[in-house]
Amino acid sequence: MKKISALFTLFLICAIPAFSQNFGLGIKAGLSSTEVDFKSEEFIPSDSQLGYHVGLFARFGGAGFFVQPEFLFTQTSGEFIFRSNPQAQGEKFEANFNRLDIPVMLGFRVLKVLRVQAGPIASLNIDSNLKDSAGTVRDADFNSATLGYQAGLGVDIGNLSIDGKYEGGLSKFTDNISSFQTDNRINQWVLSVGFRLF
Repeated sequence: MKKISALFTLFLICAIPAFSQNFGLGIKAGLSSTEVDFKSEEFIPSDSQLGYHVGLFARFGGAGFFVQPEFLFTQTSGEFIFRSNPQAQGEKFEANFNRLDIPVMLGFRVLKVLRVQAGPIASLNIDSNLKDSAGTVRDADFNSATLGYQAGLGVDIGNLSIDGKYEGGLSKFTDNISSFQTDNRINQWVLSVGFRLF
C-alpha cells in the first residue's frame, strides 16, 4: 500500500504544474449500490445494499483535460447467506465496510459541461466486520488495503458537479471467513454530488 500511495503522490506532484491554470477544490457526498459476493459455495450473495460516502475533491485542468483526486470516507454493506452444506437452510449475515477511498480520476471535457473519466482507486480499511456473526461464522480476514478502478461520466452546472461511476475491484478485500477461503472484489455503482468551493 505504501507503494500505491507513493505513486499517487508522485503523479499528483507532476500533474499540478501542468494543470495549475485551472484548479478547484470542493466537497462531495453520494450513494453507492453494492453487492457482496465472496466467490464461495458456502456464501450466497443477497440483494444489493445502499451505502454512502462524504469527503473532498480537487480538480486540476487544462486544454480540456483534467485530473481529479478525491478523499472520501465510505460506508458500504452487503448481505449474504451462509450455508455449511447444500442441504442446510442457511443463516443470513451482514458485512459492514468502513474505509477511506482515494480515487484519482483522469478525463476530458465534452462541450464544456460533460466529463468522461476513469482511473484507479485505493481503499484503506478503517473498520470492517460481520454483524451478528457469533455463531457458525465468526472471524473474517479483511485486508488492510485494496486497489480497484472507477469509470463514468460527470456533469458540471456552475459550481455543482454530478458524477455517475462504476467501480470494479482489482484486489480482494477478504482472504477467508473462518476456515472458508474467499475471493471478493468490490463492485458497485456510485452516484455523487459535489460543490466546488473555489
